[in-house]
Amino acid sequence: MTDTYLNLVNSGFTKKLAKQLGLPRPAVLRRHRPGAPLVPGPVLVLHDDASDPDADALATRLLEWDLDVRRHATGDDRFGAVVVVLTEAATPEALSAPMLALGPVLKRLAPGGRVVTVSRPAASAGSAAAAATRQGVDGALRSLAKELRGGATGNGIVVADGVPVTAPSVAGALHFLLSGRSAYVDGQLLPVTSDAGTLPADPDRPLDGRVAVVTGAARGIGAAIARVLARDGATVVVVDVPAAGDALAKVANEVRGSALQLDITADDAATRLLQHVRSRHGRLDVVVHNAGITRDKLLANMTAEKWDPVVGVNVVAPMRITQGLLDAGALGDGSRVVCLASTSGIAGNRGQTNYAASKAGVVGFVAASAPALAQVGGTINAVAPGFIETDMTARIPFATREVARRLSSLQQGGQPVDVAETIAFLASPQAAGISGETLRVCGQNMVGR
Repeated sequence: MTDTYLNLVNSGFTKKLAKQLGLPRPAVLRRHRPGAPLVPGPVLVLHDDASDPDADALATRLLEWDLDVRRHATGDDRFGAVVVVLTEAATPEALSAPMLALGPVLKRLAPGGRVVTVSRPAASAGSAAAAATRQGVDGALRSLAKELRGGATGNGIVVADGVPVTAPSVAGALHFLLSGRSAYVDGQLLPVTSDAGTLPADPDRPLDGRVAVVTGAARGIGAAIARVLARDGATVVVVDVPAAGDALAKVANEVRGSALQLDITADDAATRLLQHVRSRHGRLDVVVHNAGITRDKLLANMTAEKWDPVVGVNVVAPMRITQGLLDAGALGDGSRVVCLASTSGIAGNRGQTNYAASKAGVVGFVAASAPALAQVGGTINAVAPGFIETDMTARIPFATREVARRLSSLQQGGQPVDVAETIAFLASPQAAGISGETLRVCGQNMVGR
């Protein structure tokens, strides 16, 4: 679905007019393009005094990616990104110097630039002062992300105590957040809880040799997920209901994978899925539970016919299939399960009590299932999209749709590919240190978290 307003305010006379009238001017986002630079300019590394060794380590990592790394904001260059290292900050006062140094640099951040903080979790701090400091990074990051313009984003990596900043998942998260793959991820803090994982030999094909299953793949976000996973090297099995068979076959042919027509709520869904994968491809590495439905109604008018199918498809089926695959020994070392949650399940949404319950259920399921996946050497995470330009959102009344598009820091809806890029990252070997988490892909809501 096309955002006509975005196109108008970024072209010719209407761009000047929108500026004169003070109208919202969402920027064209910097998305992933093969061969494009990781960031649109030099990378500045800032830090508090105590975090200097970690800043050195991360600067070395950035140099390995052939980036122009600066330690001081001298000259008048426009920076492509700023990495603020605060891993050893122990008092609230320690945030003053690096954050105040960051402020003027934001005026020199290139369009589509990135700000990434690297810090430690407040929950494991050894003192009240350290906890206050670490939580302070959270508030500062989310606030500065709402101040950025030109399609720039601000996000954070929260590295567990005892995990070095040189861990593969820290590097993987940093690469993802700096890149165009994270265009619609904004104002989020991504926890890295272990030093597991490996960096891919080819960053452009991190899923080489992997076999991935994507449910609900006949159209929209599911089809985009299949395309991105295939682009990144995976062999993809696309799954959808028999009624979507023709569209599903087209997606399978496009990604050179295989198609399986399946009702995921069936009692034997996991068995049939596994039989197809093993007979066609021999193994299973990645499962993406994307299939979902809505049956919106105010709770006062809700019926079982509208409630039960939504819960059944959106959360019960992923739970059953995942458990069935675990019981069959199909998920092993390096396996990845990624589920689709929703910001409706985090913040709620009028007329969607059934949908919000199911998507909040996904968040809870993912968090509770991480230990079971860890026992077999795998991970499970969720992605929570916000307003994404799909056939479903195209059916929203015009005025409501326009308001919804502008109520994020990026002042626009996301694209299906934005969700797909985030899922591909979480499915990669370099994300092994991230599990049980829900990462929002929502452009950062302007009000609240």
